[in-house]
Amino acid sequence: MQPNECILCATAPSSAHTGPGSISLHDIQTGSSLASFKQTSAGPHCTAVVQSRDSQGGFMLAAQQDKSILNVYNFQKRWTQQAISALEQLLRAEYTFGRLIASGIMYNSWDAHYRQINVLRFTHDGASLLSGSEDSGVSVWSISRHVLLCLHRFSGSDSPMLSLLDDNSQSDLPTPYCSFSDHTLPITDIVCGVGSFPSCRVLTASVDHSVKLWDLSSKTLLTTFYFPQAISCLAWDVTERLFFAASPDGSIHQVNLFRQREDKFNRTAMEAIGGAGVSDVIRINDIDQSSAKKRLISVGEAVATMTISLTSALLLAGTTTGLVHIYDIASHQLLRTLSTHKGLTITHLETLLRPPDLIGHISLSLAVGTGASIEMKDSVSVRHVAPFQRMRDAKAREAHEVTMMLPVQCSNEWFFSYSREELIKDHSFFVKPSGEDTAAMGISLQSRVSELEGEVARLKEQLVKAKGVNDMMWETAVQRLVAEGKEKTEPRAKNKESEQHEDRDEGDSTESGRRRKRGRM
Repeated sequence: MQPNECILCATAPSSAHTGPGSISLHDIQTGSSLASFKQTSAGPHCTAVVQSRDSQGGFMLAAQQDKSILNVYNFQKRWTQQAISALEQLLRAEYTFGRLIASGIMYNSWDAHYRQINVLRFTHDGASLLSGSEDSGVSVWSISRHVLLCLHRFSGSDSPMLSLLDDNSQSDLPTPYCSFSDHTLPITDIVCGVGSFPSCRVLTASVDHSVKLWDLSSKTLLTTFYFPQAISCLAWDVTERLFFAASPDGSIHQVNLFRQREDKFNRTAMEAIGGAGVSDVIRINDIDQSSAKKRLISVGEAVATMTISLTSALLLAGTTTGLVHIYDIASHQLLRTLSTHKGLTITHLETLLRPPDLIGHISLSLAVGTGASIEMKDSVSVRHVAPFQRMRDAKAREAHEVTMMLPVQCSNEWFFSYSREELIKDHSFFVKPSGEDTAAMGISLQSRVSELEGEVARLKEQLVKAKGVNDMMWETAVQRLVAEGKEKTEPRAKNKESEQHEDRDEGDSTESGRRRKRGRM
């Protein structure tokens, strides 16, 4: 199976629709439905996905809006795999590590904000959790104390950090790595940039019409973008060249983070926009209609969620009426609209590679380098998700080893590339063949060359035959046209000769008549 990109879409009932929602997968090129998982009503920021990898099938988490239940779905079954009961109603869901939730152990529970939390986001390396609340605050929480201490030693700092998984701090109230309080109204969305924590940037959106760009390493505000309307959701390009900000009125603003300028020698160069700090404010207004058309996408209805494709070529916008619009980022052209969920509300959009253990696909293996076909049930096992514990248990935490997909060594290679040994291993596996493979490859190449030479000879022979047939047809056609031309010209010549003879006879008779008249006289 080719690694095709697909769309994961979660829906919830709207005011005009009373039935339950679903989680669906669609082909991003054709829009056709690949699978649908029923009986779920996950609200905004309440859906999380774990992709299939390491010979283990992925799963999806959906926090229900009307009850304190977390539904668990796997890609191999259409219905709910498991319904986990929580202590309280879950309003937001975010996922990063499979082995953390697989144990079900409660590591910590605390009041992180004064009011309801609207959005949770992990950094890309999973080392930090960001929370945005109705109280207009954004808090950054460290996850792994070991990794964060390692980061501080690498950066030259020895100050300790408190993590959420630190057993020594379970009796204390967790304190955030940092808090941002520059917004004045509730937070609506958070997007994390690329890079490991804390060497990454973050975008936060609020009802106060602003989007703020933060630097986590320095814990500072870089730039503030002001919009004509409140911002409901964000989508950030993976290269951090631009981001999209959507408003409830259906307007999607494109904000470029780089611009072209000319220096004193009239040479063009690219420069970053913003970064001056708290005083750096960029206002996005639509007074200039010509520039507004270039950076504004008008959907015509409220946008509930957005995402950018894996190739960074397409923008996907889900509306509150159940439509998914797919736009070309370069031209802002609407390519297609998915209306399968019309009448519902799109609460989550995400693009991912089509899971190999998806419903309907068989004889698939997640193991790399195996030539034989293995049945899916034997090669892809379903990940285990344990029920949540209802209280913190120190003995359970001590007995459980937390295995996290985070680096354990501090070196330059940790930040910038993988190790030299891994590079050589990958090169030998994917590029450089072994001795036997080299001999086999040489034989196969020789046979392939001989096959191609024979095919070229056959093609030349067929070309000569085709040329002979073409010449014969051309000669026959020319001869036929020449013969038809002769047949048409001969009757005309005969008619002209007969006419000339008749004129001569008439002339002779006239002359003889004149002579007879003269003799009589």
